[in-house]
Amino acid sequence: MSVNKVILIGNVGKDPEVRHLDSGVAVANFPLATSESYNSKSGERVTTTEWHNIVLWRGLAEVAEKYVTKGRQLYIEGRIRTRSYDDKDGNKRYVTEIYGDQMTMLGNRADNMGSPEHGGAMQNSGAASTPQVSQPDIEEPEGDEDLPF
Repeated sequence: MSVNKVILIGNVGKDPEVRHLDSGVAVANFPLATSESYNSKSGERVTTTEWHNIVLWRGLAEVAEKYVTKGRQLYIEGRIRTRSYDDKDGNKRYVTEIYGDQMTMLGNRADNMGSPEHGGAMQNSGAASTPQVSQPDIEEPEGDEDLPF
């Protein structure tokens, strides 16, 4: 048995870039930062940040296009994918991405809707958050088989 599952809570590094394929399918890409803090041997507080390349498809991409902005805190569930390509000099490059299957926008409602493009600040109703949105798995390449659990 094997498992490829990623759970991240972090902040969006820049507004999502959303493309619409010829078939009409939307795909969104954006970086997500996760940080870890610890005390060094000398007692100094050290924070390290890891950047993750997030890829969302279909409905999740459309939600990201409308509501996700730089700085926004997100919960992402998905799986790790690594792909390769040849750069303009002919060198093989590898990119590791997180294909999101589920996304939840974190923070309170004022954080979600208080930006100018949403008509200004709204009344904060406590710990309300944007509803969770799930996306079914994208089509897998032929030859990959799912194992029943």
